[in-house]
Amino acid sequence: MVSLEESTVAVRAFNRFYTGVIGVLDSAYLSSPYSLTEVRVLFELAAGVEDVKGALGLDAGYLSRILGRFERDGLVTRSPSPVDARRHVVALTERGRAVMGDLNARSDAEIGALLERVPSSDHAELVGAMRKIQRILGERPRSYLLRPLQPGDLGWVVQRHGVRYALEYGYDVTFEALVAQVVAEYAGGSEGSAGWIAEVDGEAVGSVFCVRRDAEVAQLRLLLVEPEARGLGIGKRLVEECVRFARRTGYRRVVLETVSEVEVARGIYRRVGFTPVDARPVRKWGRDVVEETWALEL
Repeated sequence: MVSLEESTVAVRAFNRFYTGVIGVLDSAYLSSPYSLTEVRVLFELAAGVEDVKGALGLDAGYLSRILGRFERDGLVTRSPSPVDARRHVVALTERGRAVMGDLNARSDAEIGALLERVPSSDHAELVGAMRKIQRILGERPRSYLLRPLQPGDLGWVVQRHGVRYALEYGYDVTFEALVAQVVAEYAGGSEGSAGWIAEVDGEAVGSVFCVRRDAEVAQLRLLLVEPEARGLGIGKRLVEECVRFARRTGYRRVVLETVSEVEVARGIYRRVGFTPVDARPVRKWGRDVVEETWALEL
């Protein structure tokens, strides 16, 4: 697990790198007469944001000085609010809209030139990484998508299970080997089986499989939800999708194997209707664990 100190050093290093790449340290942003903060204020005004101070977290006096400069340059007008005399309505002038349009064009050109240096095959990975940073450091996502498995998903399931369970529970490589075995058996083409991936902003954040145990019993396997996507109900939704598939396929029972320390997952299983039917202490994955079997009658 990465320590707070190591994370701090890494984030600062990335900030130094990225600000240099996009040139935000220049006093004149995009070769304009304005700083990055001033351009951000213009952007928010052009987008129709009423509370620019709150949106950007700016000091009221600092924002007032920026707007004063914009007025002198003919970019905005300020007039008393018709509903609150203590406030002003700020609007872009025709010149302000033209300046903002030019800045947008310059920004698009600079980013386009930057991306031209990146192989097109890497664009999806680059955009996905940026979206993940936004998700982790910004507001929590409000929506997600469940979809069937696609090429590349099986490898992702193995890798993410190995990483997550090592970080959160200290499991060794034998756990990842077990996941790889389950995935390989699924890929062998067993009838009456299916798998799903949960996505946020086009990036995989969760998984679950429903596999055939025998003609009447299905098994729920490989439930996973990444930390940044937890709290959205994804785990429960994945389990419910597995149960619905089992019913449609004609199974009469769904079982699952878990361990007592995965408390969040056990809570999901209980809410969906599973009940524990067996528990036994074992040594596996480099740990002493209590292995449990849960079941749901359909």
